[in-house]
Amino acid sequence: MSDADVQPGDALVAPAVARNRAPILAVLRRVLPRAGLVLEVASGSGEHAVHVAAAMPGLRWQPSDPGPAALRSIAAHARAGGLANILPPVPLDAAAPLWPVDRADAIVTINMVHIAPWSATEGLMAGAGRVLPETGPLVLYGPFREDGQPLVPSNAAFDEDLRARDPAWGVRDVAAVAEVASTCGLRLSERVEMPANNLILVFRREPAWRA
Repeated sequence: MSDADVQPGDALVAPAVARNRAPILAVLRRVLPRAGLVLEVASGSGEHAVHVAAAMPGLRWQPSDPGPAALRSIAAHARAGGLANILPPVPLDAAAPLWPVDRADAIVTINMVHIAPWSATEGLMAGAGRVLPETGPLVLYGPFREDGQPLVPSNAAFDEDLRARDPAWGVRDVAAVAEVASTCGLRLSERVEMPANNLILVFRREPAWRA
C-alpha cells in the first residue's frame, strides 16, 4: 500500500488501546528482542504498532491484518507517526497455510484469538512454528479462561457478547491454546496478569522443533 492510497480519514481509533498500551508495552520491552523483525498478526487499527515502534526503535515492526479497512488504518497511523521502523502493512490471514512473512524474530498478537474462529489460533501456532527462530517468542494478549474456572463477570459478559455476534468466536482456554501450541513446537513459558482481567501469554519455539 503506497502513501498515495492512504487518506487522513482512514485512521481508525480503538478506545481500548489508550487503556492497555502502556502495560502491554511494559511486558513487550522485557520479552521481545532488542533488535530484529517483529511480526504483528491482526494489527487492527495500527495504534499498538505505532506505540511500540516509537518506544522500541531497535525493532522493525511488520504490521498485518486480513481486513482492507484495517490495512488502510495501519498505514494512516504509521504515516502520521513518521516512524522509519514500521514496515508497510501486509494482508495476512492467520488461518492461512502460508503467510507473506517467512521469517520473524518475534510475533505479537493483541486481542485476536477470541475475536476469530478457532482455526485462526491453530493457524497462528502453525505459522509461529514456521517463522520463528529457536526460542523466539510469540506474545498473546487478551482475556482467557483458566483451569476450568468460571470467568469473572466482565469476561463472562464479553464472552456471551462475542458468541452472540459469531458462534465461532469466544474467550479461549489457556490449556487448549497451549495444547495446540505444543503440536507446533511452541511451549508456554510465561503467564503475566494484566489489568482488566486480561493476560499476556508468552510462548517460545522449542530449540529442536522443525516445521
